[in-house]
Amino acid sequence: MTTNHKFKKLSAGRDYIADNYQAPLSLSGIAKYSNMSPYHFLRAFKDTFGETPNEFLIRLRVEKAKKMLIMENLSVSEICERVGYISLGSFSSLFLKQTGMAPTLYRRKLWALSTEAYCFPSQAIPACYAYHFLGKLAS
Repeated sequence: MTTNHKFKKLSAGRDYIADNYQAPLSLSGIAKYSNMSPYHFLRAFKDTFGETPNEFLIRLRVEKAKKMLIMENLSVSEICERVGYISLGSFSSLFLKQTGMAPTLYRRKLWALSTEAYCFPSQAIPACYAYHFLGKLAS
């Protein structure tokens, strides 16, 4: 299989995960979508993207949850369900592992920085990122 063809198959699987992150996903289902065997897909995905499909899914779900915790007035349980978890305990422990704090603490800390309700606080945006996208600020 050519490298470009293999990358397209893996990217299709990655896009499938990103488009369906709220749903229950299985390695065999994702691999089938990519027209690869599950174990070949797993190995190739890890080699190409540096993380397993499950690690990518967890990271994606936590990123979506982080945004929802700040921008929406939903309970942690509701956010847990919206990002594809059934168990609040599993969600909370994965969130803690990824961010270093529990979802409720994350929300409290970020909301404390914000001057507007349900608005991402500007203090939480790294200066290098803001500089890159906003350009040099006027003196």
